[in-house]
Amino acid sequence: MKKEMTIFYEVHDNIYVNLTNKCPCACTFCLRQTRDHMENSHVLWLEHAPSFEEVQEAMKAVDFSKYKEVVFCGFGEPTEALDVLKQSAKLIKEKYNMPIRINTNGLVDFINPAFDSYKMRYIIDCISISLNAPDPESYLEVSRPKFGLPSFNSMLNFAATVKTIVPEVMFTVVDIIKPEQIEQCKELAEGLGIPLRVRHWVTDNESYT
Repeated sequence: MKKEMTIFYEVHDNIYVNLTNKCPCACTFCLRQTRDHMENSHVLWLEHAPSFEEVQEAMKAVDFSKYKEVVFCGFGEPTEALDVLKQSAKLIKEKYNMPIRINTNGLVDFINPAFDSYKMRYIIDCISISLNAPDPESYLEVSRPKFGLPSFNSMLNFAATVKTIVPEVMFTVVDIIKPEQIEQCKELAEGLGIPLRVRHWVTDNESYT
């Protein structure tokens, strides 16, 4: 497998940050199963997880004025690199005052049990959480988390917590699940007061955003 040190990469009008290849899930729709890059990016499989110093150095080559949003999302779950994520997001917010989003599976309470979500206040503007399914059993089937059935409720609890901390929280599902399951996801999200975005399952020539 070819590996590089692609930390920043462009998708549409946003700049994405690739901090890790670790992920506790093996989602059935995950793009990592069929490709090693996104659109025009270089290879996103990393030689190693970058340090904060390496992120700082890579930032020097990025013209942040070209982009609408900074998104922590790459070929891994960004909260697996939580310390570097927090340091990098804080620096970007201080230097460029840009909107910052985290795309996450929402399992940070399993990944980093000691993490205090309130530390994201005033730094993170949006958290997008992969809901993926309407119940624990179908979530296990689609997301295949290593933490098992409790993962689903942990993800929902995380969503409810961060909803009180950051300005915007959203759920996403990919339309590989049944239409009736998507409707159930909509009802679940509505009950929690969190908007749901239904994403189309992409081909090799497309990308999730």
